[in-house]
Amino acid sequence: QVQLVESGGGLVQPGGSLRLICAASGSTFGISGMGWYRQAPGKEREFVASISSGGMTIYADSVKGRFTLSNNNAKNTVYLQMNSLKPQDTAVYYCKTYSLTAEYRVWGPGTQVTVSS
Repeated sequence: QVQLVESGGGLVQPGGSLRLICAASGSTFGISGMGWYRQAPGKEREFVASISSGGMTIYADSVKGRFTLSNNNAKNTVYLQMNSLKPQDTAVYYCKTYSLTAEYRVWGPGTQVTVSS
Protein backbone atom coordinates (compact mmCIF):
# COMPACT_ATOMS: atom_id res chain seq x y z
CA GLN A 1 0.00 0.00 0.00
CA VAL A 2 0.91 3.65 -0.46
CA GLN A 3 0.47 6.28 2.22
CA LEU A 4 0.59 10.04 1.64
CA VAL A 5 1.36 12.74 4.18
CA GLU A 6 0.74 16.38 3.28
CA SER A 7 2.10 19.44 5.04
CA GLY A 8 2.62 23.17 4.56
CA GLY A 9 -0.91 24.52 4.55
CA GLY A 10 -1.98 27.50 6.59
CA LEU A 11 -3.24 31.07 6.58
CA VAL A 12 -1.56 33.62 4.32
CA GLN A 13 -2.40 37.11 3.14
CA PRO A 14 -3.22 37.82 -0.50
CA GLY A 15 -0.03 38.06 -2.50
CA GLY A 16 1.80 35.77 -0.12
CA SER A 17 3.39 32.37 -0.62
CA LEU A 18 3.11 28.87 0.76
CA ARG A 19 4.85 25.61 -0.04
CA LEU A 20 2.93 22.36 0.18
CA ILE A 21 4.77 19.09 0.60
CA CYS A 22 3.48 15.61 -0.11
CA ALA A 23 5.54 12.60 0.91
CA ALA A 24 4.72 9.06 -0.20
CA SER A 25 5.70 5.96 1.71
CA GLY A 26 5.07 2.25 1.49
CA SER A 27 4.94 0.49 -1.89
CA THR A 28 5.99 3.51 -3.93
CA PHE A 29 7.58 1.60 -6.82
CA GLY A 30 4.20 1.49 -8.58
CA ILE A 31 3.80 5.29 -8.68
CA SER A 32 4.27 6.96 -12.06
CA GLY A 33 3.48 10.49 -10.98
CA MET A 34 1.84 12.69 -8.37
CA GLY A 35 -0.52 15.59 -8.41
CA TRP A 36 -2.39 18.18 -6.40
CA TYR A 37 -6.09 18.89 -6.42
CA ARG A 38 -8.15 21.31 -4.38
CA GLN A 39 -11.70 21.65 -3.17
CA ALA A 40 -13.26 24.89 -2.02
CA PRO A 41 -16.41 24.94 0.13
CA GLY A 42 -19.46 24.16 -1.95
CA LYS A 43 -17.42 23.35 -5.04
CA GLU A 44 -16.20 20.20 -6.73
CA ARG A 45 -12.64 19.00 -6.38
CA GLU A 46 -10.48 20.40 -9.20
CA PHE A 47 -7.10 19.66 -10.70
CA VAL A 48 -4.24 21.99 -9.76
CA ALA A 49 -1.00 20.47 -11.04
CA SER A 50 0.72 17.17 -11.72
CA ILE A 51 4.23 15.89 -12.27
CA SER A 52 5.45 12.64 -13.79
CA SER A 53 8.32 10.66 -12.34
CA GLY A 54 10.36 12.07 -15.21
CA GLY A 55 9.60 15.63 -14.16
CA MET A 56 7.02 16.62 -16.78
CA THR A 57 4.52 19.05 -15.29
CA ILE A 58 0.98 20.12 -16.12
CA TYR A 59 -0.82 23.06 -14.54
CA ALA A 60 -4.39 24.27 -14.41
CA ASP A 61 -4.81 27.57 -16.23
CA SER A 62 -5.85 29.24 -12.98
CA VAL A 63 -2.43 28.64 -11.37
CA LYS A 64 -0.04 28.87 -14.34
CA GLY A 65 2.76 31.31 -13.68
CA ARG A 66 2.04 31.35 -9.94
CA PHE A 67 2.45 27.74 -8.80
CA THR A 68 5.45 25.50 -9.40
CA LEU A 69 5.47 21.76 -8.83
CA SER A 70 8.71 19.85 -8.38
CA ASN A 71 9.71 16.41 -7.18
CA ASN A 72 12.44 14.51 -5.41
CA ASN A 73 12.12 10.93 -6.58
CA ALA A 74 14.71 9.69 -4.10
CA LYS A 75 12.47 10.91 -1.28
CA ASN A 76 9.17 10.12 -3.05
CA THR A 77 8.18 13.70 -2.32
CA VAL A 78 6.62 16.51 -4.34
CA TYR A 79 6.66 20.21 -3.56
CA LEU A 80 4.03 22.72 -4.64
CA GLN A 81 5.37 26.25 -4.40
CA MET A 82 2.44 28.66 -4.44
CA ASN A 83 3.20 32.34 -5.03
CA SER A 84 0.99 35.41 -5.55
CA LEU A 85 -1.81 33.68 -3.70
CA LYS A 86 -5.36 34.95 -4.15
CA PRO A 87 -8.45 34.55 -1.97
CA GLN A 88 -9.89 32.24 -4.64
CA ASP A 89 -7.01 29.84 -3.98
CA THR A 90 -8.57 29.11 -0.59
CA ALA A 91 -9.38 25.39 -0.44
CA VAL A 92 -8.40 22.06 1.00
CA TYR A 93 -5.50 20.80 -1.09
CA TYR A 94 -5.18 17.07 -1.71
CA CYS A 95 -2.19 15.13 -2.96
CA LYS A 96 -2.78 12.16 -5.25
CA THR A 97 -0.63 9.44 -6.79
CA TYR A 98 -0.91 8.23 -10.37
CA SER A 99 -0.26 4.65 -11.42
CA LEU A 100 -1.17 2.13 -14.07
CA THR A 101 -2.21 -0.10 -11.19
CA ALA A 102 -5.28 0.90 -9.20
CA GLU A 103 -3.90 -0.23 -5.86
CA TYR A 104 -1.19 2.46 -6.06
CA ARG A 105 -3.62 5.32 -6.73
CA VAL A 106 -4.34 6.99 -3.42
CA TRP A 107 -5.37 10.36 -2.00
CA GLY A 108 -3.82 12.18 0.91
CA PRO A 109 -6.00 13.45 3.79
CA GLY A 110 -5.76 17.07 2.62
CA THR A 111 -4.30 20.28 3.99
CA GLN A 112 -6.15 23.58 4.40
CA VAL A 113 -4.93 26.68 2.58
CA THR A 114 -6.63 29.94 3.47
CA VAL A 115 -5.80 33.19 1.69
CA SER A 116 -7.29 36.12 3.55
CA SER A 117 -6.40 39.52 4.91
